[in-house]
Amino acid sequence: MVKIGKKEKNDQLYKAILMLKDEQECYEFFQDLCTVSELRAMEQRFEVASLLNDGMIYNEILERTGASSATISRVNRSLSYGTGAYERLFARMKEKKQ
Repeated sequence: MVKIGKKEKNDQLYKAILMLKDEQECYEFFQDLCTVSELRAMEQRFEVASLLNDGMIYNEILERTGASSATISRVNRSLSYGTGAYERLFARMKEKKQ
């Protein structure tokens, strides 16, 4: 998988995200930053990743989320060959639940 290098101009956005204090601030920031369709697309991809991580099959995910098979496939590639960010986040979320 080709990794996209960081660009100087991108650093500010990621540093800003890390400064958000709680879920409400995060929600408000992304509401201001993104269009409704961009937010829905990211929310859908995250849900697909979570369901794939839980072992759900493509057809069930498609039915449950309405995501296209191309989206499900892309997310699956990220889970399999990506940076491991999804897995780290899912592990942290699972830890926090317990």
